[in-house]
Amino acid sequence: MRPKSPPDYLAAYPVALVAQARALIEQNRLAEHLLLKYPAAHQVRNDRALYGYVQEIKEQYLRNTGVLSHVAFDSTLHVMKNALGMHTRVARVQGVRLKVKSEIRVAEVFKEMPAGFLRM
Repeated sequence: MRPKSPPDYLAAYPVALVAQARALIEQNRLAEHLLLKYPAAHQVRNDRALYGYVQEIKEQYLRNTGVLSHVAFDSTLHVMKNALGMHTRVARVQGVRLKVKSEIRVAEVFKEMPAGFLRM
C-alpha cells in the first residue's frame, strides 16, 4: 500500500513540515494546535477595513507602487482548489482611453481567520 500523499497546498514545503502537518491532521489535532498558536481573530471584517489594512502594508513595504483601486473579500474564491487571493489589473474604457485599475481580491474564508493568516 502506498503512503498518502500530502495535500496539494503543502507540496512545496519541506518533508519534515509536511510530516508534522500530516500527523496533526490524522490525529484530528490540527484545529486545537492552530487555536493555541493563534488564539484571536483579526478585526478586519468588511471591504473598507480590508482596503485600509492593505494600504498600511503597501505603505510599509511597497511605497513606490501604483494605486490600488479596489480591495475586497471575494466569496467565489475557493481556498483549497484555486487561490488564497488574486491580484489583477482590469482595463476599463473611459471615453477614448483605456484606464487600467489594480484590484486585490482575498478569499472570504479569511474574514474569520487569525491576523497571521490574513497577513500572509
